[in-house]
Amino acid sequence: MMSPLVLQVKRLQPELITPAEPTPRETKFLSDIDDQEGLRFQLPIIMCYKHNSSLNENRNPIKVIREALSRALVYYYPLAGRLREGPNRKLMVDCNGEGILFVEASADVTLEQLGDKILPPCPLLEEFLFNFPGSDGIIGCPLLLVQVTRLTCGGFILALRLNHTMCDGPGFLQFLTAVAEMARGAHAPFILPVWERELLFARDPPRITCAHHEYEDVIDHSDGSYASNNQSNMVQRSFYFGSKEMRVLRQQIPPHLISTCSTFDLITACLWKCRTLALKVNPKQVVRVSCIVNARGKHNNVRLPLGYYGNAIAFPAAVSKAEPLCKNPLGYALELVKKAKATMNEEYLRSVADLLVLRGRPQYSSTGSNFLVSDITRVGVGDVNFGWGQPVFAGPAKAVDLISFYIQHKNNIEDGILVPMWLPFSAMERFQQELERMTLEPKEDICNNLRSTRIMSMM
Repeated sequence: MMSPLVLQVKRLQPELITPAEPTPRETKFLSDIDDQEGLRFQLPIIMCYKHNSSLNENRNPIKVIREALSRALVYYYPLAGRLREGPNRKLMVDCNGEGILFVEASADVTLEQLGDKILPPCPLLEEFLFNFPGSDGIIGCPLLLVQVTRLTCGGFILALRLNHTMCDGPGFLQFLTAVAEMARGAHAPFILPVWERELLFARDPPRITCAHHEYEDVIDHSDGSYASNNQSNMVQRSFYFGSKEMRVLRQQIPPHLISTCSTFDLITACLWKCRTLALKVNPKQVVRVSCIVNARGKHNNVRLPLGYYGNAIAFPAAVSKAEPLCKNPLGYALELVKKAKATMNEEYLRSVADLLVLRGRPQYSSTGSNFLVSDITRVGVGDVNFGWGQPVFAGPAKAVDLISFYIQHKNNIEDGILVPMWLPFSAMERFQQELERMTLEPKEDICNNLRSTRIMSMM
């Protein structure tokens, strides 16, 4: 396994990729879901592709992807613009065609040598997605940064940084799919993009009709080690949930929940309980886990047109005092998670938009007693093919502050789910112990259990 210090990445100066054809010069408003404080961050994504021996050796992924981006931006031209902020913190896109930031790079390493270092939390992220000074702001900066790094094996790494106010996971996948279609020779995207962000504007007059625990601030009575502004104290590790972990967790829930709970529900309940125990929260402290739920599709009854690529998500929260969460069996947390997810429907999303406008677009609760989880296992980013086949890994490069992602990943044995966590160092050690205890099979030797959660870390 290589040390990050050995890796040599040579980067050219960044360039701006503009739409390949003239595009409208106009101002477009974001929706009232898009521009909330909780989505004003940059999301890093990493996609790793093997060498494809069936392709012409002269086919250059940097050239192919650069040209495909330019052609896709003709259709997704707002992404080539810049955000501005208006009254009441309302965000809008100045569609000025300035372009997205693109970096060409090469590294003297093979994909095989990189091994698990491409997985979250990716310790080499700053090499594969270099943060050029002044490029990562929310207002007035490029909305997308792309770096393509060619490897000595013929493979390459595509790393991207997205301003999350512009798209959610399915929306960004739609854009990436369009780029991939162009890279493979298409003249236009199969699904044409739809802006129509006014569909998720607040109502007139706005009215809050649902309970939104995710936006309530509470006094944090944890042990004080969790402070999101104290980066030096924080560490990231990823934990792997395979068939064994899921089997052990299912053995701990009551029969009436087994047939109705999803893998997401079960992992979320497990992580919430282990995280609360690890943070040594005051027993009377209110703790929450917010499930990032997508409103698209018939299940949640939110009617959005095919091609809509804005944020269509809400964060319904399960709420409990710490003591019953920690002392009760896993079924207690599981029922709360299921109940929170079930609140998501069109009325809930409309009520969120109204709350955000009435309260000045607040941040979701950002104390250590809150925790957000996002399941991207079904988003489909692992299917994006630029002509080199499917990626060997594709997904968020790390946890982002309070948000953990559930990422589909195949290890040497099976398909499972990888979850990056972000916690204070002392709490992370306790979290790992609690998780190992909870996923320990009956009569299993505890030493053998050390391999039950594959752990990758980044300070």
